[in-house]
Amino acid sequence: MKLKVIVHEAEEGGYWAEVPAIPGCATQGETFEALLNNLYEAVEGCLSVDVVPPSAGAGTRVVEIAV
Repeated sequence: MKLKVIVHEAEEGGYWAEVPAIPGCATQGETFEALLNNLYEAVEGCLSVDVVPPSAGAGTRVVEIAV
């Protein structure tokens, strides 16, 4: 999976980044290399959150997909 990341230079130094495809997924780092390491951890954490499946009613299907 490939994700686009928006990297910003922080006013106080270092960097921060956000992943638009995953709302709320953001991180920071003192160096660009630290930011990249933190990005992998942030994306993994954001994608590993348990999502409660909707309850199935008449005419409804619940399916599981891999991304």
